[in-house]
Amino acid sequence: MLTVLRGGHVVDPATGKDGVGDVWFEDGRIVAPPADGKADQEIDCTGHIVMAGAIDIHSHIAGGNVNTARLLLPELHRGIRARLANTPLSTAKWSTYETGRLYAQMGFTTVVEPAMAPHHSLQTHFELNDVPILDKGALTVLGNDDFLLRQIRAGEPESAINDYVATTVAGTKSLGLKCINPGGCEAFKENMRAYGLDDEVPFYGLTSRQIFQSLQKATQAVGIHHPLHLHMNNLGIAGNIQTALDTIDAAQGLPLHLAHIQFYAYGKEGNNAFSSAAATFADKINANPNVTVDVGQVMFSQTVTISSDVLKQFNSMPGGIPKKGAIFDGDANGGGIVPYNYKISNYYNAIQWAAGLELFLLIKNPEQVFFTTDHPNGGPFTAYPELFALLMSAELREQVMSRLPAEALQFTTLPSLKREYTYYELAQMSRSGAAKLFGFTDRGTLAAGAVADVAVYKESRDKAGMFRRAAYVFKDGDLVVKDGEVSHYKRGKTLHISPRFDNNINKRLDSYYEELYGLPRGIFDVPDAALPHKDAFAEVACKE
Repeated sequence: MLTVLRGGHVVDPATGKDGVGDVWFEDGRIVAPPADGKADQEIDCTGHIVMAGAIDIHSHIAGGNVNTARLLLPELHRGIRARLANTPLSTAKWSTYETGRLYAQMGFTTVVEPAMAPHHSLQTHFELNDVPILDKGALTVLGNDDFLLRQIRAGEPESAINDYVATTVAGTKSLGLKCINPGGCEAFKENMRAYGLDDEVPFYGLTSRQIFQSLQKATQAVGIHHPLHLHMNNLGIAGNIQTALDTIDAAQGLPLHLAHIQFYAYGKEGNNAFSSAAATFADKINANPNVTVDVGQVMFSQTVTISSDVLKQFNSMPGGIPKKGAIFDGDANGGGIVPYNYKISNYYNAIQWAAGLELFLLIKNPEQVFFTTDHPNGGPFTAYPELFALLMSAELREQVMSRLPAEALQFTTLPSLKREYTYYELAQMSRSGAAKLFGFTDRGTLAAGAVADVAVYKESRDKAGMFRRAAYVFKDGDLVVKDGEVSHYKRGKTLHISPRFDNNINKRLDSYYEELYGLPRGIFDVPDAALPHKDAFAEVACKE
């Protein structure tokens, strides 16, 4: 059926459109307007903003850590008690069903889980498959695994490391590579409680710098579009801005993506020895176009921190709110789950909130910085509409700042920043830029040939309300949301890549696994037939 969305304000940075126009689609794809201008279905979008479906590049929605959080925090589940209906996470839920529904209602059509442990990949894919409506993807975690560290310690050629990275990404059916506190999680097992860029991992004699540089090069060499997705050392520690600056220098001009950078934008100024260093960080990012970042914005709410950075999470346990948590080790990273409540009256939380917004407002290129709350670490993804509103309104930011501890405002540049994001800049962050980051050529745009993932919002002064409940959302051309409510459920696909490698690496891995575990390594791979329905996976082409 040929459908036209007529007369809306079309915002599509990928094609340079930013004005009133029409969007046509048929058989699940955007198409050029027909010569006769006639459609089988016409929807009047006058007074509405029309964008491609949004893409979230970093949101923890599946896997062992997410499941542990569900078990740890039953009080945040849907319907647990009527009196909890208005708690901050009452609309975030933790089920796969609710994840798909709530994302879709906000106009999202693609979401990437950024931390899939190789040995847990099959379970992660089962959960991703269970999220309705959305297309999904994941990033495979390496950087603290024994096989890789042995390779680097032995001085193996880059080609061998490249093959290991490629076969692991291909076998786990992911979109690329994530590295979490490289070496630090392994060092934690040897009782280290702090670990920096040039500290050595006991037994291996390797530094974090060596590990991430090896993975960074390998990611480029095997044709993965998305740069190495790096969770740096010293997350959340006062003065960690120096770690962040040194890491960018260590990238040596190669592509690198830094995750949830708000948690690294801290100085040591003031009586509390904790200040925002976001302005310094933003200057560094602006001067290094090889680096992309996502922010990990803190939003004032009860949430739970989820991370494979077990060293950091272990150190965070005493500050958990409520006082409970879980830490477990694995072959590589393991996981840590610690609840936390970000409070507007808390000096440290106020600095974190301000630092994230500073980064958004001071980084010049909207396709170099990506919105995230590092769901759920800085806040639930359901807070995105409020975040968009803050970026679009200096007045709204001032209203919130008036409630912050006065001393916190002395150690942030946020009060002086009057920039307000436009619809076009929001679309660059959440559509066109996100698509480029992963090498998606079929989404993040309304160009002819793209999948018909379209979000339509009724324009309003209430930006948070506008982005929370889309007027229409189409997924592959099917109407899935109308007037802010899901009207139709369908099954999305799981996106993955198939990087190239020499198959001899698998013979080595089979021998390694047989010797260490008495198991064939192939039992951890995710075959095409793993998911219970046909065409569950869709391959994204690698770089040539």
